[in-house]
Amino acid sequence: MDWLAIQARLKTLEYDPGPVDGAYGRRTKRAVAAFQRANDVDVKWPGTVGPKTLRILFPEEGAPTLAPSVKIPWLHIAARKRGLHEARNNSILSKFLRSDGKTLGDPRKLPWCGDFVETCIALALPEEPLPVNPYLARNWLKFGEKSKPTVGAVLVFWRGSRTGYSGHVGFAVGQSKSNYYVLGGNQSNAVTVAPTGKHRLLGARWPKTFERPQNHLPQMSGGKISLNEY
Repeated sequence: MDWLAIQARLKTLEYDPGPVDGAYGRRTKRAVAAFQRANDVDVKWPGTVGPKTLRILFPEEGAPTLAPSVKIPWLHIAARKRGLHEARNNSILSKFLRSDGKTLGDPRKLPWCGDFVETCIALALPEEPLPVNPYLARNWLKFGEKSKPTVGAVLVFWRGSRTGYSGHVGFAVGQSKSNYYVLGGNQSNAVTVAPTGKHRLLGARWPKTFERPQNHLPQMSGGKISLNEY
């Protein structure tokens, strides 16, 4: 069961999720929360979807299973932007980075990995407290709660030197023996999945307003190792 199906059912039941486009955002979250209130679905974080909500939303399905995009909505948002390039797709990428109501600026001129993470989190979890100046990658070390590197966790890396101020931030999607695979922005000037050395990791964080699933990073291989994001 994915967000497209959930949005379509909410719309049929007259809970307005906004466009039925398969993308989890603020209007969809409000619609889910309204459905949960009306149907006495007791959840720790209203607006998030788990098995309990799905069983009531789709009673004819028995025990519908959750797609990964439902389990980690900010990762779903990020994955839908994969391939966007700061120059070739500048207008589309810039519009996305503004879609949460604020942006660092032109991604062709400014390092935008923090802007990308901030936009994905803000759209998926509008009540989640964000770091002061989320555009500085290392500030994400103050985000949410300390976590192990699991699927969807925010990973913060040093760039240049461990003791400097430059950094890189993105979402964990996999690992190999020596690298984490990171879905993020400003990786070779685009939204990509790139292997990044585990020795560069400063910390992993998880949002405070979203239940942490029990998952493990899948093994991945291949790709050009990211050494100095730009």
